[in-house]
Amino acid sequence: MTDTALCDLTAIELRRLIGRKAISPVDLLDACLKRIEAVNPAINAIVAMDEKAARETAKAAEQAVMRGEALPPLHGLPLGIKDLEETKGLRTTYGSRQFESFVPDADCGMVANLRRAGGNVLGKTNVPEFGAGANSVNPVYGPTGNPFRPTHNAAGSSGGSAAALATGMVPLASGSDTGGSLRNPAAYCGIVGYRPTAGLVPSEKRGMGWSCLPVLGPMARNVPDVALMLAVMAADDSYDPLAAPVDPASFYPLPEVDPGSLRVAVTEDFGFCPTSQEVRGLFRDRIGRIRHLFGSVAEATPDMTGADDAFAVLRAEGMLAKHMPAYRTRRHVLGPNIIANVEEGLTYTLEDRARAHVAQTAIGRRFSAFFKDFDLIITPGMTVQPRPWTELAPTEIDGVKLRSYYHWLALPYAATLAGHPAIILPCGLDANGLPFGLQIVGKRRGDAALLATAAAIERATARIHGCSRPIPDLEALAKAAPIHTLPGADMLAHVGRAA
Repeated sequence: MTDTALCDLTAIELRRLIGRKAISPVDLLDACLKRIEAVNPAINAIVAMDEKAARETAKAAEQAVMRGEALPPLHGLPLGIKDLEETKGLRTTYGSRQFESFVPDADCGMVANLRRAGGNVLGKTNVPEFGAGANSVNPVYGPTGNPFRPTHNAAGSSGGSAAALATGMVPLASGSDTGGSLRNPAAYCGIVGYRPTAGLVPSEKRGMGWSCLPVLGPMARNVPDVALMLAVMAADDSYDPLAAPVDPASFYPLPEVDPGSLRVAVTEDFGFCPTSQEVRGLFRDRIGRIRHLFGSVAEATPDMTGADDAFAVLRAEGMLAKHMPAYRTRRHVLGPNIIANVEEGLTYTLEDRARAHVAQTAIGRRFSAFFKDFDLIITPGMTVQPRPWTELAPTEIDGVKLRSYYHWLALPYAATLAGHPAIILPCGLDANGLPFGLQIVGKRRGDAALLATAAAIERATARIHGCSRPIPDLEALAKAAPIHTLPGADMLAHVGRAA
């Protein structure tokens, strides 16, 4: 088997081959490194690596196989870790000049769990500054390009993870999600991103521990691989107030599900999202191609009254909690998205905060009632298709001005507000050759059922013309100009420098 072929196998296939001694973790690492060397310059997905440490880990994994030891579930699999999560001995910048030289002396809890499961941390994946926004460009590493068109946005904030997966640099990568931060790039890069129910993947780092908005989650090229990774990430942790005892075996292996038994609601906009006409057309086309898979399909949506206002306030609340000290004392080190969030937050009152929490609670209850009549909600993944990364965020859609730099993320943040798990499935390409993704929302705490259902839909759509996972042109990427040489690549280079 060639190095190139290894990179394109699923994580599950690679793990089976390692367990059978058919391939070596060292050879797999070498294949990933060669793929990174070939295509990463064009898209800048992997931004920091410790090749020496990764090679030592791969050699130890190989020796464990040869000794016939019991092997953990991710044994020998290279991982991409989002650059918002601390990795021991490996540079972690959060996309900020404040931390461009920071090398943690310990892993965060999620990374530690992945390592204990046998994962080999190969590199860090690019993000916007502190994960604020759906365009993975920052003043430390510059932009991440879309694997299908490097001049276009890979989305974010887990854009580096999605781009690395789409191009086979790693078989698994971590993400995090508040307003769609792992779902947005999954939709734009043609891979699978999963937002679990809050608390399922614990985080000891969240400053506002009882908030269900920010979560950690897995990203991969197919649903079974996502389920494998989630089974490792899911855990109880006394440092996370939302965490609870969990059975990892409930997520992997996945049971069989018959999509023909499902009652599906479809909506282009949840009744409030500024979805573009282009995306509406793509969505109608894809639903038309796949609706025969399901028992019933109806155009319907939960009542999302107050969603935009609630999300704006709750997001700003989290930004104030995290970034207010730096804003007060070192404003010059912060980028435009962080400053915009903090300054927006300063305009809100305690009454606004109370109203937002009440509205979110009401939305969650209406979602729960809605799911008495439906098993799934299917929506477009994003309100617009990928645009050039030189545009930090859209300011209008179809000529209508957006209310904020994150308003275009309303489709994913609808599910966030409701507290329901959601997954992105790639579903072919648009007329410009860029990926289109479907968002599938399941019942709250119904993560195992949603994953099994998504896997069944994925198997079915793989056989439907125009609905399978797209593959980027790796040869073209290998010949493309390095992204850092493109106009605008240094557009945030001034951020964080001394005045």
